[in-house]
Amino acid sequence: MKIQYPFRTALIATLGVGVGLLIISGVSTLQTVLLYVGTALFLSLGLDPIISWLERRRFPRWSAVLTTILAVLAAFAGIVLMVVPIIVGQISQLVAQIQKLFRSGALDDPVTGIKDWMHGTFPALDVDVLFGYLEDWYETLDIGEIGTTVGESLLALGGALIAGFTGAFIVLILTIYFTASTPSLKAAVYQLVPASKRERFIDLAEQITKSVGYYVIGQGSLGVINGVLSAIFLSIIGAPFPAVLAVVAFFFSLIPLVGTLTGSAIIVLTCLIPGLGSPTTALIALIYYVIYMQLEAYLLSPRIMNRAVSIPGAVVVIAALAGGSLLGLLGALIAIPVAASILIIYRQVIIPRQNER
Repeated sequence: MKIQYPFRTALIATLGVGVGLLIISGVSTLQTVLLYVGTALFLSLGLDPIISWLERRRFPRWSAVLTTILAVLAAFAGIVLMVVPIIVGQISQLVAQIQKLFRSGALDDPVTGIKDWMHGTFPALDVDVLFGYLEDWYETLDIGEIGTTVGESLLALGGALIAGFTGAFIVLILTIYFTASTPSLKAAVYQLVPASKRERFIDLAEQITKSVGYYVIGQGSLGVINGVLSAIFLSIIGAPFPAVLAVVAFFFSLIPLVGTLTGSAIIVLTCLIPGLGSPTTALIALIYYVIYMQLEAYLLSPRIMNRAVSIPGAVVVIAALAGGSLLGLLGALIAIPVAASILIIYRQVIIPRQNER
């Protein structure tokens, strides 16, 4: 095939590639902002069914939105007030214990103390030979490089914590804004569709948004159940920081498939911390969470989620794995409602069109 204007064609193709690369670069640069916006939209769609339920109870729109937002703010503040004082208290106890050790002189010669303890605890172990190996290994280390690495790691950890709290606050503000302006945002999007197809588009869009909203409520209900039961059970068995661990159970339960397993593992390992928990406490917690995960997988989750999103189990697994690989935690959270949305389009748009041909 002969190209009549090769220079113009090449120029247009080059510009097209450049625009594509510019868009990809912009998305990569703004990925954090897009993550905040996507999370806030996802949460606001989850709050929309609650607002609709309040409106059916004769709440005005503004009153339903205000009540929902105040409930979200109260939950956020409650979690902060629950976790932060415990963390501060534990840090204060740690500092006090270190000061006590310095005053008692136990740290004046820590190596001798450790050797004596190991001799009494492990009589069959040749402690002197072991410490000889440790001294040889210690001499091969570059202390300056290790100190620099540790310092950089601590700075990175501090920066990550600050960024996490800042991101949570930004997502909270955006969620409040999107929740308050959901009808106007929907109306603005619907106006972009041609009038001849607008009614059908609105019907599909409302089904999709309701599916997303019910999914968020269903996943949040599973998190609340796990968090409340964890708080009660961990308090009964005397686990360390039951309130904090209950918050951990709640947040990890929001992650599909592996969230409950990961949160349970963290809780059980926390129960093994010397001076705070014990192997017996950890074993009891392990048995409880094994039983709870079976109940959640075969009783709670099917009853709650089948009312929210009606999709096959295999699709749930594939969607969660794919979403987690592409977008991490946010991808795992939104993968299932996205899959449900695709199934709605497949069943109500693609299949009817194919049957008409």
